[in-house]
Parts: sequence; structure tokens; C-alpha cells
Amino acid sequence: MSHSAAPGSAGALHSSRLQQHLQQFITQHHIEGHLLVALSGGLDSCVLLHLLATLPNNPGIRLSVMHVHHGLSPHADQWAEHCQRLCASHAIPLQVVHVQVPRDSGQGLEAAARHLRYEAMRAAHADYVVLAHHQDDQAETVMLQLLRGAGMRGLAAMASYDAQQGLLRPLLDISRAQLAEYAAQHQLEWVEDESNHDTHYDRNFCRQQVLPLLEQRFPGAGKALARSALQAAEAESLQMALAELDAANALRGDALNVARLQALGEVRARNLLRWWLSSRLRYLPHREHLQEMLRQLLTAADDAKLALLLDGEQGLWLRRYRGHAYVVAQRKSADLDIVWDQQPVVALPDGSQLKFEQQLGAGLSLNRLSGKPLHIRHRQGGEHFKPYANRPGRSLKHWLQEADMPPWQREQLPLVFAEDQLIWVPGIGMASHLQAQSHEDGLLICWSGSPLKDAN
Repeated sequence: MSHSAAPGSAGALHSSRLQQHLQQFITQHHIEGHLLVALSGGLDSCVLLHLLATLPNNPGIRLSVMHVHHGLSPHADQWAEHCQRLCASHAIPLQVVHVQVPRDSGQGLEAAARHLRYEAMRAAHADYVVLAHHQDDQAETVMLQLLRGAGMRGLAAMASYDAQQGLLRPLLDISRAQLAEYAAQHQLEWVEDESNHDTHYDRNFCRQQVLPLLEQRFPGAGKALARSALQAAEAESLQMALAELDAANALRGDALNVARLQALGEVRARNLLRWWLSSRLRYLPHREHLQEMLRQLLTAADDAKLALLLDGEQGLWLRRYRGHAYVVAQRKSADLDIVWDQQPVVALPDGSQLKFEQQLGAGLSLNRLSGKPLHIRHRQGGEHFKPYANRPGRSLKHWLQEADMPPWQREQLPLVFAEDQLIWVPGIGMASHLQAQSHEDGLLICWSGSPLKDAN
């Protein structure tokens, strides 16, 4: 269904304010480059496109448009055609992307469609994606997050400028009523998605029934909710800054010191754990799950083999070893038995590489290897190794424990054997009796892209 707006008396004033608002947003955030406008064909995105298309004096900005065709509405083709006409009128290139929205993803139809939209827009590799979310959308998001029991991150809702994701929402301070007045002033046409009136969806229920009722009782409720999102974003920023300060004393590389975590007290410890996990996981655990993780980390015995699943699809686990917590990717590794064929780089099944380089007086003596074939294998158990000339040989298990290497890393090590003799172990070294002398040609081996950060 197509709609258009008739001019209103206050339209010129609102039109000028919106144009100034957008120009200030672009100047404040130093926006330039390729901007991809997400265009549904509805009122909000049509106003956004018109504002950007008519914005003067921005030579550093190049616009293009994407319309994602979900195929969920019988009017979907008409919406795409409307977007084509609109972009043609502004001489702005348009890409229509067709997606198939799964109805059984477990996310719900709305979430699945949103996920596909963002995937399509990220695939365009623009400098920024510009979205038409406005103040009323922000209020609805805050309301839904409150009802889900969200923390500061959830209540912060949508950011107007998200540099990490490359997302811009320049209309987040503007109400839908203001957008409608702008559309009236410029006699814009847009399409109406009939699903917006279906209160079966939570967001539509809030939009159609909850927020109007709140506005009747508490005028300005929507604006106040959106303002709360800004305050929550500031509080979240302070929490993250505190976590970074705490992390400076509690992190050792990628590992989190459990004793120092415990010394922070429950609230700061949970905040640090959440911050630490946020850079490693796609989705953060709920508060109750996070609290249980913290409890088990702090109360587990030193010799306990603590393993808590974080992400089954990615194979990520929370592990504890010798007083430190780790996020570990654990997948069943394939049997490894590769014969080195003199190539400088050997690609391993886990994506890492063994690099071989000949160098005078360093590494394994090529003369003493006597042309024996070199095999790359995983640990089987019972291996014996002597990396130091002045110390007796010991079991490989002994050396790995002495090196403080966590058990899950030990099983992934690519060991190098000369026939059946272990001659090189990442992070430990080479067999002492094969160490090249200053006058001998040697073979240096390095494990690149490994959990040990390039182990020689």
C-alpha cells in the first residue's frame, strides 16, 4: 500500500531543522566515504534517503541504496518497484537483494529477517550503513529490553554512531511525527508494511498499544525512554572503562587470573568477566548464567578440570587451569600424520602452519638428521624428550607441565619426529643432541597461527 503526505504549515521549519540536524551529525562524526542507505520503502527510510540525497556541500560522501526483498508480504514486489522509482528520481544506484527468511530458525521471523538484512548490508562493504531508526524506535527498544530484564548494555539500545559495526542512525533523536511532517512538506510517497499493524509481534504491541497508553498518562514518555537509553549507554561506558582498569591487573595474555578476579568483589568481578567474555563470544550469557560461571570459577579446586560450555556451535568453552581462566576453542581434531616434503610451509588441518627455514648454525642439524623422513603428528602419550643437554630426558608430559601449558593445548601440538624419535616440540624446543653447531646447516621450525602465538 502506497501513502503520500499533504504539506503542513509547520513543515518548512521542521524541514530546515532536520537538514541542519543531519549536517551536524555528519560534521560531528567526520563522516565521509561510501554510505549505503538501508531503504525499506517506508516513511522513515524514504525521509532519510531524501535528506541525504538533497544534502548540499558534502563532496566526500558517495551514496548508494540497498533494498532487501524478504518475500514475506504479497506486496513485496511493489515495495521493491517503489524503491527503484525513488532511487531513479535521485539518480542514486540501488541494489535489490532477495533473501529467503527461514521460519524455523528458532530466532522468530522478525529476528531472522533482521539478521539476513544486516548480513546483506555488511556484504556490500560500504564505509557506513545508514539506518532510519528514530526516537520512537528507540523508546520501543528500551521498553522491550526492560521487559527482558536487560542490563546497561541492553538498555543502551541502539547507538546513533557505531564505529565498530559501521552503522549510522542519524535520526535517533527525531520523532516519527517530525519525520511525517518532513514527508508532508516535501510531498513524499512511501509504502506501508501491513505487518506493522500485527500486534502478535512484541514490538508492534508496544508501538500500537503500550506506548500510546503511556503517552496518555505520562506525556513525553517515549522521549523519556529514549533519553534513558543515552544514560544507560553512559553507564555502560563507565562499566567498560572500570573493567579495562581491572583487566590491567588481572589479565596475563589471554588468561584471566582467578585470584585477582576474586579480590575485586562480586560486582566488579562479574563486570570484568562480562567484559572479558564480550570480546570472545558472539552472544553474552544471561546474568544468571554469568553469575554461575563466576561462582564455579572462584570456588573450583585448583586441580578441578572445570569446563563450562559457552558456545556449542563455535565449540567455545570456559576452562580453568592453575589459577587462570581461559576461553578455549575445542573441537575434535583429526588424526595428524604428515610427511614433510621439503616445503617451506606446511598447512595444518586447524588452520595453523609449520614453517621450515634453513639457517647456518641454528635449529636442527641437517647433517645429523641424515636425510631421515620427518613426520608431523599429534601427541599419543608415552613420548620421551630431551631438550636440554645438561638435564636428563623426561616424558613429554613432564616438560609440558613444567612449561605450564594447559592440557587442551597439549593435545593440539604438531610434534615433529625423525622416524619415531621426537625431535621438536612447539613451545619447548628441539632435541638437544640435534642442535646445530655454528658451522652446520640447520633447520628452524616455527608454528605460526597457533594458540602459542608463533612457537619455536
